[in-house]
Amino acid sequence: MAEISLTLPDGSQRTLSEGATTADLAADIGKRLAKDALIGVVDGVEVDLDVPLDDGAAVEIVVPDSDRGLHTIRHSTAHVLAQAVLEMWPGATFAIGPPIENGFYYDFDLPGDATFSDEDLDAIDAKMREIVKARQSFVRSELPAAEALELMADHQYKQAIIEAVTGGDDDSEMASEADGDVISFYRNSDSFVDMCVGPHVPHTGHLGHFKLMRVAGAYWRGNEKNKMLQRIYGTAWADKKQLATHLHNLEEAAKRDHRKLANDLDLLSFPSKLGGGLAVWHPKGGIVRKLIEDYSRDRHEKGGYEFVYTPNLANGNLFEQSGHLAWYADGMYPPMEMDNGTYYPKPMNCPMHCLIFDRGQRSYRELPLRLFELGTVYRYERAGTLHGLMRIRGFTQDDSHIYCTQEQLGDEVASLLDFVISVLQAFGFDDFVFNLSTRDPEKSVGTDDIWELATDALRAALERHGLEYAIKEGDAAFYGPKIDVDVKDAIGRSWQLSTIQADFQLPERFELEYVDDDGGRKRPIMLHRALLGSVERFFGVLLEHLAGNFPVWLAPVQVSILPVAETHQAYADEVAAKLVASGRRVEVIEANDPLGKRIRTIKMQKVPYILVVGDDDVANGTVGVNVRGADKPERDVPVDTFAARVATQDAERSFDLDA
Repeated sequence: MAEISLTLPDGSQRTLSEGATTADLAADIGKRLAKDALIGVVDGVEVDLDVPLDDGAAVEIVVPDSDRGLHTIRHSTAHVLAQAVLEMWPGATFAIGPPIENGFYYDFDLPGDATFSDEDLDAIDAKMREIVKARQSFVRSELPAAEALELMADHQYKQAIIEAVTGGDDDSEMASEADGDVISFYRNSDSFVDMCVGPHVPHTGHLGHFKLMRVAGAYWRGNEKNKMLQRIYGTAWADKKQLATHLHNLEEAAKRDHRKLANDLDLLSFPSKLGGGLAVWHPKGGIVRKLIEDYSRDRHEKGGYEFVYTPNLANGNLFEQSGHLAWYADGMYPPMEMDNGTYYPKPMNCPMHCLIFDRGQRSYRELPLRLFELGTVYRYERAGTLHGLMRIRGFTQDDSHIYCTQEQLGDEVASLLDFVISVLQAFGFDDFVFNLSTRDPEKSVGTDDIWELATDALRAALERHGLEYAIKEGDAAFYGPKIDVDVKDAIGRSWQLSTIQADFQLPERFELEYVDDDGGRKRPIMLHRALLGSVERFFGVLLEHLAGNFPVWLAPVQVSILPVAETHQAYADEVAAKLVASGRRVEVIEANDPLGKRIRTIKMQKVPYILVVGDDDVANGTVGVNVRGADKPERDVPVDTFAARVATQDAERSFDLDA
């Protein structure tokens, strides 16, 4: 029998009989791999394990504990969900069911006015586990469009997908269901077949580590004019441990939800009378915000930035010139017609900073010119996308725009990376992910040469720092490429905070110039840089990262003092006065309730230090120190010793409450 030669990812070669599949290759390598194999990647294309391989093919075997493996598991589990629902609700139909980050979903249209309940999710889960236990094989087939329409005669949404795809009107969601004039299907029982491009796990026995999470509404094709379908969300993982870890993290994330913490700690709120996506800051939240902003101001002042201020609205001509009306109008609030023109609440600070640069003749000796503003901007976000401080309509950016020469560009970006990392580290973040976003030709302006120059400068700065980074194709702003800095929080979630964007377009649009050392006039390069991103969103991320346990330097109340009884009130006030005089933020909780109750209440406020004072403390000038998170209190601590300890932690911006 003829043989074929195959190349593995490590460059090694394997020889198998002609007609061999990826499953045969896995078995040839080892029993464990044969058991774990889910799909193959042949010359870069994902295929089912039973697809015959060609001579000379490069083959990767995908196992569960990999990105591709998890994607396949989630995709296949979505099919099992659909199978369970259609078997349990005769007359039901289904729409789309893709894998998503950490899980999957499927959209359903139940007969009559039926809706899913929480109890239904439990029953669906049980049915899915029956299907998993049956180890039903996923079997692929292909049909011409006409026959595919006939097969899906009872499922109007599947027919709509077929018609859209074969008519050339497909979108990304539909492309995952069908591809081209020949429609592929996967059947894993006599009663259930689903149209899908695939590939899938060999059989349902490879699944099982899943949990159905919730039911939500979803308009067909995402269009609010279409029918509202019922969407079931689930999560699926490679093994029991991964699933348990994810569910634990979800529980932890719920505890850390900044909206709940902001309410519990009396930091801020979102009054319905104010309108969606708008927050008011209470005194305690205001203290923390001020401290964050003060730190940002201090770092910028020491970093050679010049402070500027700009208004919250501007004439529409400004945003026409900047390009925002052409490229960003959907994210802007509607215009206001005034007696002397059309005005918009500003979505960005950059056009106004360009006006500041253009106030008069500039010299190369002034560059780099670094402008900094805590500027409030307004962006229209759809009501369904609003999420506390994470997605909000009015927010303040710690916004910098740096004007420099082409020769200064590389050093300036490198310096900005140092600046960004050091500031984020000051707030307790130490795990970073860097992304370089490149041009989308359909959503950008400028020449290819200018874009290449700007992109190369950002890439060189990352590599100069020895930083690993990912490329996000087509994700740049309309005016230039960018570096995004993501941070990972205490439970492993990734948040995009800082951004550095190179812009050759706005200086051109605003005809900005400087006089070079040879007397000629040149365009500056403009760098956009938001370090915290927005103060509001950063506050929300930080609050969740710390679970509300602010370090001493950020805590709205650093020390709570509790007299054991009314007879100790005067001494408690004396201790408080001493700490306040040294710059601490202190409260005294009078002895109106039992001591244990007061301690429990203050612990719920996550105050770093609770001081308890009684007879011995009054006599000896000491305090009892309850450190947040500690098992036992510290007894007989001299007031001066404690005051020095807290002062040092405050001054050093320490996250450690230990002595």
